[in-house]
Amino acid sequence: MKLLFALTLLVGTTLMLHAEIQPPVPLWPHDAPGALGTNANDIPTLTAYLPAGTNATGAAMVICPGGGYSHLAPHEGNDYALWLNQHGVAGFVLKYRLGSSGYRHPAMLQDAERAIRMVRANAVTWHIDPQRVGIMGSSAGGHLASTLMTHFEPGDSNAVDPVERESSRPDLGILCYPVITFGEFAHKGSRQNLLGNNPPPALVKLLSNELQVTKQTPPCFIWQTFDDKTVPVENSLLFAVALRKAGVPFDLHIYEHGNHGLGLGDKPPFNHPHPWAADCLFWLKAQGFVN
Repeated sequence: MKLLFALTLLVGTTLMLHAEIQPPVPLWPHDAPGALGTNANDIPTLTAYLPAGTNATGAAMVICPGGGYSHLAPHEGNDYALWLNQHGVAGFVLKYRLGSSGYRHPAMLQDAERAIRMVRANAVTWHIDPQRVGIMGSSAGGHLASTLMTHFEPGDSNAVDPVERESSRPDLGILCYPVITFGEFAHKGSRQNLLGNNPPPALVKLLSNELQVTKQTPPCFIWQTFDDKTVPVENSLLFAVALRKAGVPFDLHIYEHGNHGLGLGDKPPFNHPHPWAADCLFWLKAQGFVN
């Protein structure tokens, strides 16, 4: 047991050596749109995890942790960013506003849009290629990521704020056991936290992202497990079918076991990372994000 603990510390330290973790930066210099107050829960932020210069590929990923739009799961933010850093990709963990703090759509989408724009606007400072900025999300964070993939907007070239001049369209997406639909196979907690009680049918349809895919939706890597008891696997399947119909390239991986909230799967009872990570790296290499 002591040896295992020591090895865990050593692996964690090794991961940290490959990253420069910067302090969280507020997405807006003043109040966020529709802010309900000035507490920490009212201030969306972005935390940059920058890979070592000799390892950096210039690609970046905005990361949306899951948590049912009620909280944010650290292992789906910090851990993913450190993993990406190992492979030369800059990670930017988004702390977006939550239903548990009184927020509803479109606050979360506004935060995700602003995050992509901020990374592009600071490309020189962070040594980022603005044409290689993706978005990654797990569970409800996967819903937010897929929402941005299907509801993005071009930048406003006349905006006074240089961040708002940038496009919010991600160059690719990674969806980990994502919430996608608010129809028959919805995760009801995520739907309620995002849309409130008894949302109008038009809003439910608008945020059922399998219904919003177009040929402009970016390429996507999707993975989930068959035995997921929290978010039905149909969420991933529906999104993949919609991408196929629109002619958008994608990788879809459905693994038999792993249930929900797996993350990298490198903690007990797992003895090694889940194979999705290797499959994703293979795909990211094809997209020009990793070497």
